[in-house]
Amino acid sequence: MRSTQVGNVLIEWLGHAGFLLKGQGKVVFIDPYLLPDGLGYDGDADIILLTHEHFDHCNPESIRTVRGGTTTTLIPENVSLQFKGDARRILEGDLLTGDLSIKGVNIEVVPAYNLERPNHPRGEGVGYIVELDGIRIYHAGDTDLIPEMKDLKADVALLPISEPYTMNEEEAADAAVLIAPKIVIPMHYGCVEGTEADPQRFKELVNEKAPDIEVIILQDC
Repeated sequence: MRSTQVGNVLIEWLGHAGFLLKGQGKVVFIDPYLLPDGLGYDGDADIILLTHEHFDHCNPESIRTVRGGTTTTLIPENVSLQFKGDARRILEGDLLTGDLSIKGVNIEVVPAYNLERPNHPRGEGVGYIVELDGIRIYHAGDTDLIPEMKDLKADVALLPISEPYTMNEEEAADAAVLIAPKIVIPMHYGCVEGTEADPQRFKELVNEKAPDIEVIILQDC
């Protein structure tokens, strides 16, 4: 299983940290990479959200595949890759909601960073909260368990579990407890060398710490 339905929203894991969200009549891609064969969305993205510039999150070939002439792409301010068309630079803290929403989709840009490790300094990347059909979906980006998570409100949390680049399974379980979504989906493991992790261990930890949170493990790469 690569996808799950939450209310009227389809959430499909593309592998690694890449996701397709479909709802509210819109198609949203986050960090498209390792696109599965036969995905069927060539040039059909309404919105593309990029969390940071690392090759496994900001992949030009995958972006070109799903990006069309009317696609809006949101890019962190310090990403060096240049885009033509509707490409907008963003910073953590930006609220693209209400009159500022992107094609009617409310998007909040939230922090994502490592606390001590050098891989993802603060200011180089972001996470996103995307609201589709009333469902708030948090994509954490590449991050540790950071204090700002206690203020996030989300129905679904997509959390990385692959230390040393991000949280490990236990830290991600603690993040799930802090955020308290209805559903949590582990990501950023098993598809790229050096991202080995155990999603079943993550699920067990969440079940122990917060049994009311449903853990959905989507198919490995």
